Amino acid sequence: MDKRVEPSRTQLQFELRCGGLHVIIHRVPVWLITLVTTATGTGAAWWTSR
Repeated sequence: MDKRVEPSRTQLQFELRCGGLHVIIHRVPVWLITLVTTATGTGAAWWTSR
C-alpha cells in the first residue's frame, strides 16, 4: 500500500494582495530585520534629540 504524505505547507510570514500585485514572503531575511531595527533606532534617536 502506498501512503503519500502531503508536504506540509509553510506558514506565511507576510502576504500582500493589492489589485494585480500579489507578494508573499515565507521567511523574513535577517538583513531586512537588521536594517529596519537600525533605521528605527536611528530615527528615534534623531527625533528625541531635536
